[in-house]
Amino acid sequence: MDFHHRKTLAVTLLHDLFTQKRKKRRSVWVHPILQKRQKHGEFHQLIQELRLDNGRFKAYFRLNKDQFDYILGKVGPSISKQSFCRETISPAQRLCICLRYLATGDSFRTIAFSYRVGHSTVAGIIKDVCEAIWDNLVEEYMPPPDRERWQEIAADFQQLWNFPNCVGAVDGKHIVIQAPASSGSLYFNYKGSFSIVLLAVVDARYRFQVVDVGAYGRSSDGGTLAASAFGRALCQGTLGIPEDKPLPGAEHLGPIPYVFVADEAFPLRRHMMRPHPGQKIGREQRLYNYRLSRARRMVDTGAMGDLHRMSSNNSSREAITIREKFTQYFSSTEGPVPWQENII
Repeated sequence: MDFHHRKTLAVTLLHDLFTQKRKKRRSVWVHPILQKRQKHGEFHQLIQELRLDNGRFKAYFRLNKDQFDYILGKVGPSISKQSFCRETISPAQRLCICLRYLATGDSFRTIAFSYRVGHSTVAGIIKDVCEAIWDNLVEEYMPPPDRERWQEIAADFQQLWNFPNCVGAVDGKHIVIQAPASSGSLYFNYKGSFSIVLLAVVDARYRFQVVDVGAYGRSSDGGTLAASAFGRALCQGTLGIPEDKPLPGAEHLGPIPYVFVADEAFPLRRHMMRPHPGQKIGREQRLYNYRLSRARRMVDTGAMGDLHRMSSNNSSREAITIREKFTQYFSSTEGPVPWQENII
């Protein structure tokens, strides 16, 4: 049963419960600490002072005041709540609670004490606000890339990272979670913790272009890719990637596909390049590995952080040929960068 079904059932159940008991007078007890929210709570004190200092405001939330106000304008109507029993928590305070959690990873309990709200209230607020941020901003800031957008990304990779015909860097990241009830080993990963996997495609300027989250922690990166909507579209040729194009100055190599770059945990495919395996490889292979590693730096150490996972993959002969052409190109007179010989 998915989230929307559960939510609908919960709303129906609560409606019936409220209807049955609304004639009964109930006293609502609020802890004295929570009663002093407006006087001592972080939102009503510290946050108002931080708004006078944009630098400290950004250090607290990881975004500036204008960005905060912009997001609030977008999601405010979606996170407004009404309560007839107690003081309403404003949309601004709800956004503060969520952004503070996202900026720090503090526990719900820590944030609950800081803002003087209930622990379960914090959990509900973070869930609701995250959903509102996604629903209200995804079409504006993460629309599905089209052919023109892929070409823009490829131009950036060539200009900034000296890797032509590259339309994105792919990686996976384990998000640690508490083990769901009765889940067995589905979420148990190779690091010995429970997790779900975030699969992402990042452009040359550290911006997410595609995300897929929710795969079981025990899945390999290659398995996560194959099971994702992005992976299926990649295999089916429905991503809108431009037609093959010769590498700059290397028409003799023929048309080369636009590719994504990934680490050794991913399979070598026609549109997916990974490093040459092994330590005892030749000069040209080392140059290729360096250039590929440099091109995927923004996803490895920037947008996603390090992720190391090894797996074996069967690669098509065509994909191997494409990798060899990139390898040949980076060592030819047309494709080198001045400093690469000093790196390897």
